[in-house]
Amino acid sequence: MPETSLIILAGFISIALAFDFINGFHDAANSIATVVSTRVLSPRMAVVWAAFFNFAAAFAFGTAVAKMIAKGIVVPEFITVNVVVCALVGAIVWDLITWWRGLPTSSSHALIGAFAGAAVAQSGFQAIEFSGLNKVMAAILLSPAIGMFFGFLLMWIISWLCHRMAPGLVDQWFRRLQLVSSAIFSFSHGSNDAQKTMGIIVALLIATGHLPKNSGIPMWVIFSCYAAIALGTYFGGWKIVKTMGMKIVKLRPVDGFCAETGGGVIILLMSYLGIPVSTTHTITGAIVGVGATRRLSAVRWGVAGRIVWAWVFTIPAAALLAAFAMTLFQFVGI
Repeated sequence: MPETSLIILAGFISIALAFDFINGFHDAANSIATVVSTRVLSPRMAVVWAAFFNFAAAFAFGTAVAKMIAKGIVVPEFITVNVVVCALVGAIVWDLITWWRGLPTSSSHALIGAFAGAAVAQSGFQAIEFSGLNKVMAAILLSPAIGMFFGFLLMWIISWLCHRMAPGLVDQWFRRLQLVSSAIFSFSHGSNDAQKTMGIIVALLIATGHLPKNSGIPMWVIFSCYAAIALGTYFGGWKIVKTMGMKIVKLRPVDGFCAETGGGVIILLMSYLGIPVSTTHTITGAIVGVGATRRLSAVRWGVAGRIVWAWVFTIPAAALLAAFAMTLFQFVGI
């Protein structure tokens, strides 16, 4: 391949890693909102903690989610460089819009929607691998509900076990335990979300002939994606932290522990199964479930409703942005 082509390929990979960075930046709130809002850690220490465990997941998990993104959303024969680049453009633009508005939408679903939208704009609906896309759509519907259930259940169990303990002692114990739960959730975030960018880079390498269709994922791709998402988390956005950790429900250390642990366990299970679940949806559902154990009025349903509407629009909005980018590419002859 000519040197200029290698430079262009490196540029495209850089765009993918930029999305991974923005994913970490956008989703930093998922990992640190509860531990910051309960004042167990300062914002700066919380992002260092979360970034470390985001990267640590590289040494413990496989690449099932990455393979699903690379081959399970768009039919491999229809994946071109333009499809990948337009998918990244659509996902990045939507992530930046929702970050600016302080909405904890799913970077994962933005990427998946944009990937599908770009492929349809180029080749029609024949380009979509509907069996894989249906799994993702099922996860969209189920992950917040499962997160809510596990958050509610874990909070109910702990409340029953600790009902005779002094509130001050409970608070003291769970301030320490929340460091563990925050680590679990940050680890699960890295295990699922970093793999999505891996899948995109693998699709790009296959489309340009630099990787055989049935090959594994190169180690340099794995480590660069985990490093990018960890750096993004380190520089994460405070606007979404306020929405997640302070506006949905007022959290105590025990609440944060239950939400993070419940959400983290679900995401780790989904990573093992190779399903690209939304960490945002899962932790938000868990926070709502924890708040509902006190009373339904403890949850600020207006804020939660605004978040749900942002979720609903994420896939179609990202798909339209990517399709628009593809139309521009075709118009100028790229």
